[in-house]
Amino acid sequence: MLRFIGIIPARYASTRFPGKPLAMLGGKTVIQRVYEQVADVFDNAYVATDDERIEAVVRAFGGKVVMTSVHHKSGTDRCFEACTKIGGQYDVVVNVQGDEPFIQVSQLNAVKECFDEPGTQIATLVKPFTEEGGWEALENPNSPKVVVGRNRQALYFSRSVIPYLRNVEKRDWLKYHTYYKHIGLYAYRVEVLREITALPQSPLELAESLEQLRWLENGYAIKVGVTDIETIGIDTPQDLERAEAFLKTQSLQ
Repeated sequence: MLRFIGIIPARYASTRFPGKPLAMLGGKTVIQRVYEQVADVFDNAYVATDDERIEAVVRAFGGKVVMTSVHHKSGTDRCFEACTKIGGQYDVVVNVQGDEPFIQVSQLNAVKECFDEPGTQIATLVKPFTEEGGWEALENPNSPKVVVGRNRQALYFSRSVIPYLRNVEKRDWLKYHTYYKHIGLYAYRVEVLREITALPQSPLELAESLEQLRWLENGYAIKVGVTDIETIGIDTPQDLERAEAFLKTQSLQ
């Protein structure tokens, strides 16, 4: 049996929404809601932060937290430092973004199940774009697209809409092809996490500002789990308002 540890990177100094992990959502902080969604799914779970205010809040609600460097450029780097500091015998590290308070158990399990195949090095999650969402949602560069092979391995990630459908009006593309939206949930075997955090940034990564392209460029395989559940990530104060409205609809059901 593989042992999984969930790590939730959380930093205070977000450009678009400073202090985001400590924002209140339905009477609880965002980081507490994420932690509560994750804590019972894995063998262990920690928040990894560089800010004492976040550390204090996590300890106050009874969560586990580890302090990490302020110099990390990505959540992946923060996860590796946290994993090293926590210690213990874990096979897979699951990186759950600290701004996904509605991440579901089924989504976390979909990523875990990717490791039922012994050769899986890295796993992530995708969701099909829907026709209802329309062209506007598909072309949004803040929603990276994933091209998925027949063996459910990621072939490429892009902020552009790929593949291009020749001789089809763009407004009709969703009728003729399944496009996948990337959900920013990652899992890595511990030894692979150690390797990829030592890699320098790659040309494709720099071009698209997507760190997973560094891994593909260096020959690592990324297995894909699929979900049909839409999550509400919180990048801006406006997203927080939408999350509040969504939470109210959930409480009424």
